[in-house]
Amino acid sequence: MKKTAVVICPGRGTYNKSELGYLKRHFPDPALLESFDALRRDEGQPTLAELDGAQTFSIAQHTRGDNASALIYAATLGDFLSIDRDEIEIVAVTGNSMGWYSALACAGALSPENGFRVANTMGTLMQRALIGGQLVYPFVDENWMAQPERRQTLLAKVDEIDARADHLLGLSIALGGMLVLAGNEAGLKAFEQEVEPVQQRFPMRLGNHAAFHTALQAPVAKQGREQLPSELFRQPNLPLIDGRGAIWWPDATPTEALRNYTLGAQVTETYDFTQAITIAAREFAPDLFIVTGPGTTLGGAVAQSLILARWLGMDSKTDFQAQHDDKPLLAAMGMAEQRKTVSKGVTE
Repeated sequence: MKKTAVVICPGRGTYNKSELGYLKRHFPDPALLESFDALRRDEGQPTLAELDGAQTFSIAQHTRGDNASALIYAATLGDFLSIDRDEIEIVAVTGNSMGWYSALACAGALSPENGFRVANTMGTLMQRALIGGQLVYPFVDENWMAQPERRQTLLAKVDEIDARADHLLGLSIALGGMLVLAGNEAGLKAFEQEVEPVQQRFPMRLGNHAAFHTALQAPVAKQGREQLPSELFRQPNLPLIDGRGAIWWPDATPTEALRNYTLGAQVTETYDFTQAITIAAREFAPDLFIVTGPGTTLGGAVAQSLILARWLGMDSKTDFQAQHDDKPLLAAMGMAEQRKTVSKGVTE
């Protein structure tokens, strides 16, 4: 019997030094990859083959929005195409932040080429504008136990800073046990100075990230709507769970509404990844959550989201690990050993 799975597509910040060469190692369709590079050449951008095949990883080059979005989209789609469909039935697709564009293509609401066009265009527009920034700060403890009062206190601090003159700060992404905050430099700096440093690395500023999922991105969303026509969007083949936890169903999706969300609220309002995972678990009850590559960082946020949802009665990291050891709940395709359990071909 096939295992059922929800596929989860990662967002920005997941193609890093250890991912260099990921497309060369794993992408299953050279002709499709070349079609992506043809679009990049037309735009005067370095090709994915050049970026992925570079001798060394460059933070300045590889993490720019116009390059990172294209690399991540291609790596995600390649992994999705590599899932062994003889063994695994994909019941829904979701993603984190720019992973929404990848999810649209994986679910069939955009063709692979049009999905690349959307991801590349939005990444390029955001890089050109580079409005504001992002930081990350946890509200759960190191055993990932929920602390709703602490979360409420932190969000009250965010609201208080945002209310100050010339300060902008808001919740960008609800990412499991993490708050991803976005705003202008004054807002971000005030938060960094006024909260307690924890786990020796938080609050952590995210390099080359703009104030994603806030009203500051309204000009980028407007440009996206001007450049990406309605005709790109179509009915999905698989259910899609968006950044509000809403489900877009095959044969019942108003495609204009899907475009309006993708190039509107998805860009300018909080992305609730935690809610998306909660809905994925409760509505589809999959045997497995598959996190495509690149990278390995999103698995923790998925696990934390399941714990916050009290999925299978879990309420801590210890519970999740015990459950996962008994019957694996999560397969991260960016990890070689876990990739083998869901991929129809292992390439090294």
